[in-house]
Amino acid sequence: MKEQVFDMLNNQPEERALKTNSDPAVQNVEQERATATQATALVTAVDRLLVILETFHRVQKPLSLTDLAELAGIPKSSCHAIVGTLTARGYLYSLTRPRALYPTRRLYDIAQGIQENDPFVERAMPLLERLRDSSRETVILGKRQGDAVIYLQVVESTNAIRYSAKSGEFKPLHSSSIGKALLGSLKEAEMRAQIGRLATPAITDHTLTAPEHLEQDILEGRRRGYYVTRGENVADVWAVAASFTFNSETLAIAIAGPRHRMESSVGEYAQLLSAACSVISRQWAWS
Repeated sequence: MKEQVFDMLNNQPEERALKTNSDPAVQNVEQERATATQATALVTAVDRLLVILETFHRVQKPLSLTDLAELAGIPKSSCHAIVGTLTARGYLYSLTRPRALYPTRRLYDIAQGIQENDPFVERAMPLLERLRDSSRETVILGKRQGDAVIYLQVVESTNAIRYSAKSGEFKPLHSSSIGKALLGSLKEAEMRAQIGRLATPAITDHTLTAPEHLEQDILEGRRRGYYVTRGENVADVWAVAASFTFNSETLAIAIAGPRHRMESSVGEYAQLLSAACSVISRQWAWS
């Protein structure tokens, strides 16, 4: 009898496990977990691929697989697999002496073809360049992406001392002139609500971190027709921005430079931006 009871107790967990594994709800959960794991692995692989390309851009010379993996901070086995795919697809070519790898022109040609058909940047470039030439400061075209500003195009000043940035960089909404301009384009109630939920960390000692101070500053910018940052995103860099709407998309243009040149020119640059945004709003249309 004791042996029968012992056998029954031993069998129960196994029976429960078998029942659990056949439960459709549990199977769905397990499937979702497996899918999530696969998605995470895919995102990691894509991220590593981009890191590899950015490493070549940073180093600007052929690299061995070992050096590439080390500089990119990627396990050599993972780097080998990604490099193999890139080579097979024609994005990398190999050198034999010394054994090294370097990107082909294919990536450039694809990127150039994509860029030439950008719905905003290519059309805006002549205007951005005129603004740069008139102000002699760096000019930036940006739009909102999530709770940040993404720079779509940067036309840098030719001055030796200038504000420098790259297309594709992200900047906080609360500490950038473009971010303020985009927040200021919202209806007041929506603007207040969004400021209330935004994270507003101090980027510099001059960043407006209190929601009520940021809100007041944006409302003042709305009354003026332009928005200003005074060392709030980069110390000693001032910027002025204005927004425009094109085909239901709201974008903004900023002029940015060192404080000693910008401080006395904010009003003048605001007029240049106002004229530029007015031209875009009146004349742009899908071709």
